[in-house]
Amino acid sequence: MALSTQRASAFHPSADQSAPPQWNYDVFLSFSGVDTRNSFLSHLYHELQHRGIKTFKDDPKLERGTTISSELFKAIQESRLAIVVLSPNYASSSWCLDELTKILQCMKSNGTVLPVFFNVDPSDVRKQSGSFAGVITEHEKRFREDIGKVKRWRAALTEVANLSGFDSKNQCERKLIEKIVEWVWGKVHHTVRLLDSTELVGLKFTREQIDLLLAPTDDVRFIGIWGMGGIGKTTIARLVYESISFHFEVRCFLANVREASEGNRLVDLQKQLLFPILKEQITQVWDEEWGTYFIKNCLCNKKVLLILDDVNASSQLEKFAKEKYWFGKGSIIIITTRDERLVKKHDMEISYKVQGLDDDKALKLFSRNAFKKFEPEEGFLELSKCFVNYAGGLPLALKILGCSVYKRDRDEWKNELDKLRKIPKIEIFNLLKISFDGLDEMNKNIFLDVAFFHRGKDKKKLRSHS
Repeated sequence: MALSTQRASAFHPSADQSAPPQWNYDVFLSFSGVDTRNSFLSHLYHELQHRGIKTFKDDPKLERGTTISSELFKAIQESRLAIVVLSPNYASSSWCLDELTKILQCMKSNGTVLPVFFNVDPSDVRKQSGSFAGVITEHEKRFREDIGKVKRWRAALTEVANLSGFDSKNQCERKLIEKIVEWVWGKVHHTVRLLDSTELVGLKFTREQIDLLLAPTDDVRFIGIWGMGGIGKTTIARLVYESISFHFEVRCFLANVREASEGNRLVDLQKQLLFPILKEQITQVWDEEWGTYFIKNCLCNKKVLLILDDVNASSQLEKFAKEKYWFGKGSIIIITTRDERLVKKHDMEISYKVQGLDDDKALKLFSRNAFKKFEPEEGFLELSKCFVNYAGGLPLALKILGCSVYKRDRDEWKNELDKLRKIPKIEIFNLLKISFDGLDEMNKNIFLDVAFFHRGKDKKKLRSHS
């Protein structure tokens, strides 16, 4: 699934990392259409608000005036998106047409306009024919002293009709509103980067690979992302979730599955997945067995995106995604795990191993945390390379080490490096210990034998021979 150019640029360190515009509203929704104000528009406004989408609606009383107020014009400018519902009587209101002109003027540069053709043919709007023909002719008579205004209205109607939007033809109102809300949700949250540039360093190639893996399909797809702890599996899974979640009826990111399993809290994660479907009936999920029952019976006809993060046992998978038939067509189930055998055991058709960062990318990630920029400050290059060498391409270790020396002088850097050579940083030690503890006894012994044999040898030389 390809990303827009704006979105894809966020995955490259040289991209503009300036903050996105600060919108006061997610959506500008006009309530001026007299034939939809108290029905379709009212229901749409309620659903947008219910989903937490901040929506501006104008006051119908404002229509008593003859021109758009400065407050209303300001609200249009401060909205990320605008929804224009074009109904049979829409063009009869000069207020609606003025508002449409202002919306198109503003949104050309800073937003998006979504037309909704409600019981009208888009071609009638485009050509001002059908129900639009008579009212435009009336406007030309009424505003014969200012015929330029009517020409601007005609141009605005043609322009908005040429935009991609939704058509109510052969759709029930409820389904149409659901589709509009999903579209808005995707637009609003797709453009917000939940992960900052620090976490995106070195993931450009990875993201391109994941896009290829997630090509559209009608099948249910199981995907395994695996690699050692701290290598970036969760970050990749979150990037995928952010980018494609709005394409799915049900989407859920379940973090720390291993930890929840150890605390006997898997049922809480099951409830998190099922709540959008069961709502008040969620109380019926008394335990894990009931949770599994409802998952396979309630999601079998839904297009689902499910991320199971940090899975370390087959029994955990079986509580959420044992079989493909538990989910509807087009569903994607992604697990992240340290255990390659788990991916192979469950015959996941797509398996992706996350590799450590090379030296250049590792230095950029370390610098982003140590200096808040992508290269070391003058006089710190060699010391930075020592820390990067210590981290061995592990993103989480690079971030921990970078943060530990932020705003410290060279002597403090040298002291920190000396301490690391004697005693490992506890956060990094614990991270690696989790990966080691996940091995069976035979592989633990093999690991210890190999580590003992190579003790004291240069890590770069070892990596070049591996």
